[in-house]
Amino acid sequence: MALADDLTLDSLRRDARALKTADGALAPEARARIKTHLPGRDQTALQQADYLHVIACEHGFESWPRLKLAVETRGLDRAARQQRLTQALFHGHGWVAAQLLADTPDLAEDSFGLQCALYDRAAVEAALARDPGLAVQTCGTRRPILHLAFSGWFRQRPELESDMIAVAAALVAAGADVNDSYPEGPESQTMLSALYGAIGHAGNMVLGRWLLEQGADPNDGESLYHATELGDHDGLRLLLSSGADPRGTNALLRAMDFDDVGAVRLLLDHGAVPDDFDADADGDGQPWVVPALHQAARRGVGADMVQLLLDHGADPARLHDGVSAYSRARVFGNRALAQEIEARGLAVPLSYEERLLAQAAEGTLRPGVLIDPEKLPQAYQTLLRQVMHLPDRLAHIRRLVDLGMEHDGTDSEGLTPVQVAGWEGLPEVLAYLLTLGPDLSHVNGYGGTLLDTIIHGSQHHPARAERDHLTCLELVLEQHVPLPQDAAQRAGREDVAALLSAWEETHPAQVV
Repeated sequence: MALADDLTLDSLRRDARALKTADGALAPEARARIKTHLPGRDQTALQQADYLHVIACEHGFESWPRLKLAVETRGLDRAARQQRLTQALFHGHGWVAAQLLADTPDLAEDSFGLQCALYDRAAVEAALARDPGLAVQTCGTRRPILHLAFSGWFRQRPELESDMIAVAAALVAAGADVNDSYPEGPESQTMLSALYGAIGHAGNMVLGRWLLEQGADPNDGESLYHATELGDHDGLRLLLSSGADPRGTNALLRAMDFDDVGAVRLLLDHGAVPDDFDADADGDGQPWVVPALHQAARRGVGADMVQLLLDHGADPARLHDGVSAYSRARVFGNRALAQEIEARGLAVPLSYEERLLAQAAEGTLRPGVLIDPEKLPQAYQTLLRQVMHLPDRLAHIRRLVDLGMEHDGTDSEGLTPVQVAGWEGLPEVLAYLLTLGPDLSHVNGYGGTLLDTIIHGSQHHPARAERDHLTCLELVLEQHVPLPQDAAQRAGREDVAALLSAWEETHPAQVV
């Protein structure tokens, strides 16, 4: 959509402030404008984001983030626009990609990687006819088939499904490898395959099925694990029916993270084995491996999952990190598992520290009792962070803090409890942790701040639809944390981008 040459973000912000002032004075014209673009809204409870929305609508845009994007990209050169489009397609920011293309319809014309990611069949076939070698040449950081596989464009344009497959077929016919991959990071040894891009990253089952039919290896070390996170079993079934072997992977443990009995049953039916590792003398296996019932204990799974695991040979007597599955169940408040172990006569005595932690979980802890963190087994050092994702655990978390548990320490991924609460989208838990004075500037092992972690969770947390990442963002922004200029740009959800953009307008001193 064409914008006036003199239109700037500053002028638009001034217009929104003027509208807010006029609305505050009950000016009829202002009230009418607001009613036109926000019908049914309570005009006594409008926020800055609402006034920005009205301004955007008056300029022909559906939202302030869309108008802001148009203004921001107007001055970018072609290469910068193409880079923005590449990022939008990779991260699944469909509305950003669609608007960039609406503003510059030929934006992908001279970029073979973008043409592949946009499923432009005619352009790809014509380019390969001129130079078949394009199919295996790197475009930016990835080869063309990886641009295709990691693209989220299919969600924006599902009618291009046949073109998407035609592009894939043309690339393979010209020499592209369906098992192509690229490193996760500059110094990473982890390789991300085209199959993972389609199924685990983009959730594109159609392309994933096609890649498997063409010989893609389902045992690529990533796809099966991430297929357990998709919220359905389509990808899991597809991979398992194509020969994915769950043995020796952590897919079973990951499925247990969501108490997904159906996914765990599928994996077990295809050869997964509880406690699937070779233990050393201390009962420990690979760093990420946890015996099945220990995972069940700390993930709060229900009775159906416990019974399924026991029926398939999970060992209730197995130790891990020096603690028993029974004590872990008690400490994490998993009564379903604890009762099943008790019924089998395999309950073991708890240590003094374990009894205190169990009482904190069960709500029977006496006020004023303190624990010595130095005496805790390694398994419980980051207990506060480990129970964060479990439902309705605020009271439990409060009791752990009162008991003397560390409330701002980091786990193996460098995440603090307050960051985990933000990622999980749990505003009540986050609000409580903020009262404890955590380090809000901490950067975790992924290079993210608290604000980054919430933004990432808003788009990628498996239960994001039921969580409240918007309120979490507001709580943190109210703590005056720095707001990066590009935060709204990095938000995959338009409502998150709108909130961040509105905050930027009303709190300019917070923007860095």
